[in-house]
Amino acid sequence: MTNRPADLPKHIQLYIDGEFVDAASGKTFDVINPATNETYMTAASGDKEDVDRAVAAAKHAFDEGPWSKMLNRERSRILHKIADVVESRDEELALIESWDSGLPITQAKGQARRAAENFRFFADLIVAQHDNAFRVPGRQINYVNRKPIGVAGLITPWNVPFMQESWKLAPAIATGNSVVLKPASYTPLSAALWPEIFEEAGLPKGVFNLILGGGGTAGDALVKHPDVPLISFTGDSSTGAQISTNAAPLLKGLSLELGGKSPSVVFADADLEEALDATVFSVFSLNGERCTAGSRVLVQRDIYDDFIERFAERAKNIVVGVPEDPKTEVGALVHPSHFDKVMEYIEIGKGEGRLLAGGGRPEGFPEGTYVAPTVFVDVKPDARIFQEEIFGPVVAITPFDTDEEALELANNTKYGLAAYVWTSNLKRAHNFAHAIESGMVWLNSNNVRDLRTPFGGVKASGLGREGGYRSVDFYTTQQNIQVTLNEAHSPRFGAGK
Repeated sequence: MTNRPADLPKHIQLYIDGEFVDAASGKTFDVINPATNETYMTAASGDKEDVDRAVAAAKHAFDEGPWSKMLNRERSRILHKIADVVESRDEELALIESWDSGLPITQAKGQARRAAENFRFFADLIVAQHDNAFRVPGRQINYVNRKPIGVAGLITPWNVPFMQESWKLAPAIATGNSVVLKPASYTPLSAALWPEIFEEAGLPKGVFNLILGGGGTAGDALVKHPDVPLISFTGDSSTGAQISTNAAPLLKGLSLELGGKSPSVVFADADLEEALDATVFSVFSLNGERCTAGSRVLVQRDIYDDFIERFAERAKNIVVGVPEDPKTEVGALVHPSHFDKVMEYIEIGKGEGRLLAGGGRPEGFPEGTYVAPTVFVDVKPDARIFQEEIFGPVVAITPFDTDEEALELANNTKYGLAAYVWTSNLKRAHNFAHAIESGMVWLNSNNVRDLRTPFGGVKASGLGREGGYRSVDFYTTQQNIQVTLNEAHSPRFGAGK
């Protein structure tokens, strides 16, 4: 039995205009602990009526309240206070995140610190932000007046939920917008911590609002609401496409960070030990539930046999365990329905590749949502486990001979989020990276995130970019102001001779 965090609520509510409230309908949904599949809490299940109330509160706060008109320096101070509060709760947040999502506790601890860093980064960025001015000497000046847009609808996923929420909340709030956050229904627990954090830091009432519930009800109402001009969504590609369709008639600003089936390309001249460390970590960390996982490993044939043997050995030695055990490297998947999906893919994989490790439940875990790290090799490029996002601790490995073949395999998917390339040839590394169809490439590196850089994908992996100034651009409008310094020289229509 897993250790229950102290003071877990039995019920969590929506948060609208500075008040905790139940859904107008009175409906609730169950929240389960993935390690045991036990229901431990209920959550208010919001729908269109609740979204309408939350958006009205956010719009009123934007139109009438101080936040949208506040100096950047003043907003920055409150953002730093938010970061201070988040950091002070590092241990509590990690326990809750681990309990709620099944994430190993050692990996959950880093997420709270990253969440705080997101707020610090944008607190500093809005003070340092500068915008363009264009001058024609003696004639005119143009300058950019940057303004917040209004109410931002933020829809976040269930993997590393608290950190992913901070990734959207920090820039949206920093730039002066009000927000309505709709977290994933599988993992609402850590999202329910935000109201207290924001209140303690001094964020004005109505700037932050929280709606819990299903994507098809609460999320759909938020996307379709006419007073929500911005939608930032992270989740699967099919839902992203539906959001795009629903938002189109209202011409909303969209940022969609969607699925991935990212390649890790290992050339024969790579540092093999480092490549093994990185590729094993990439696909099995965070329980394999990460959009940027290098879940397709492409290995040059000269080193293929040695690589797959060592990779499979590493996978067999990964410690699967209860999420709160510090020794655990892979914990419990987030929900029984997702567990069923991953297990179904594993059964498909047994007919599409050679199974070298895993392939089902790990020993000693007859219950819960535990999956043994699973390695399929000799996987053909048209196989479903090579093409479709599994979002679990499952990897497909295939060989290649030439650079051209490696590039064709790397790009042979509808996705284009991340890619990883391992080679000691500098010229090859850069040229290969430039030719990969993905939003991000890491060369001889694990997934190291610099908050200044653009994050996002191409093809079915998304639309738009967030991170650094790109987030500021998304959450603001840039108004051009032109000032004439001399005569305007307007043609004199209608003035006669």
